[in-house]
Amino acid sequence: MAATSMVIGAPPERVFAVLADGWSYASWVVGASHIRAVDEDWPAVGARLHHQIGPWPMHIKDQSTVYAVVPDRMLELHARAWPIGEATIVLELEPLDGSTWVTLSYDLTAGPGRFVPKPLQSVLLRPRSAEMLHRLGDIAERRTVARR
Repeated sequence: MAATSMVIGAPPERVFAVLADGWSYASWVVGASHIRAVDEDWPAVGARLHHQIGPWPMHIKDQSTVYAVVPDRMLELHARAWPIGEATIVLELEPLDGSTWVTLSYDLTAGPGRFVPKPLQSVLLRPRSAEMLHRLGDIAERRTVARR
């Protein structure tokens, strides 16, 4: 798996709150242009997020599904964007003195990308992953927790 890590200046609960808000994905996932629907139980295992990637009118409509979740610590997704392909994406959150060490890992599992050698996948995905983590951090660091 290609992995990129960075420190986000917010505790894991705030970072995970962004991940748990399926409607926010187009704000931090590079390439996502629109979120069409989010299952009510997102981010429970099996829940789906229906997204659109790419610019209009050449966008692709597909979905991502939660494979595993540990609240405030980890989210594993199976992302689809056919005919481009599919990927397993894992976001791991580790507490770090009031901040969070976030690791974003990718594994291209289907479609043309799966034929790209893993070391090259890592090099090609690193800039996108870094930008995604920066965007995720910008949202998490500025988000306030809503009180009910």
